Amino acid sequence: MAMWDKIKDQAKTFQQSQGTRGATGSGHGSQGHQGYQGSGGSGSSSGGSKAQLIGLFKTQLASVKTELKSGAYRDASMAMCALVAAADGHVEPAERQRVEELIVSNEVLQNFPADQLRQRFNQHVDRLLGNFELGRSEALQVIAKAAKKPAEARAVIQTGMVVAGADGVFEHAEQQVIREACTALGVSPSEFGV
Repeated sequence: MAMWDKIKDQAKTFQQSQGTRGATGSGHGSQGHQGYQGSGGSGSSSGGSKAQLIGLFKTQLASVKTELKSGAYRDASMAMCALVAAADGHVEPAERQRVEELIVSNEVLQNFPADQLRQRFNQHVDRLLGNFELGRSEALQVIAKAAKKPAEARAVIQTGMVVAGADGVFEHAEQQVIREACTALGVSPSEFGV
C-alpha cells in the first residue's frame, strides 16, 4: 500500500512541476483548486489514496485533452489498455467489458469514436490472448509511435494507469507492462511510481 502513497507524492510533485496555473512562488498556491489534497492524507485509507491517484491522473489527462487528438495517441493508448487488461496472460469476458466501458466513458478518449477505440482495444487483446509474447511486442511497437510527443507519451502511460487502477488493485504484472511501455516511450517509470 505504501507504493500508492509514493506514487501519489510523485504525482503531486510532478503536477506542481508542470506549473500549476501560474501559482508560482506561493508554494501552497497549487493546493487550492486541487480539492483532494489534505483529505485523508494520513495514508491509512489506502482505498482513498488509490482513488486520489486515479483522480490525479484523470485531472492531468483532462488538462491536455485538447492536445490528445492524434491517431498515434489513440492507437497507443488502446494498445496500453489491452496490455494492462491482459497483463497476467488472460482476460475474463467481464473484465474485457469493464475495460471497454472505462475506455469509452473516459473523458479524454471521447475525442475519438467509441467503435474505433473498441475495435483497436479488442484487436490487441485477441492478439495477446492468441500469443502473448507476439501480441506484447506488437502492442509495444504501436505504443512507441507516441514517443515523438512527450505530452502524448505521458498521456498513454496515464491512461494505462487509470485503467489498471480502476479495480483498486495494481497488480505486479500490470506494473511490469507499464514499465515496458515507459521504456518504449522513453519516459521514466519512476515518474509514475512503477
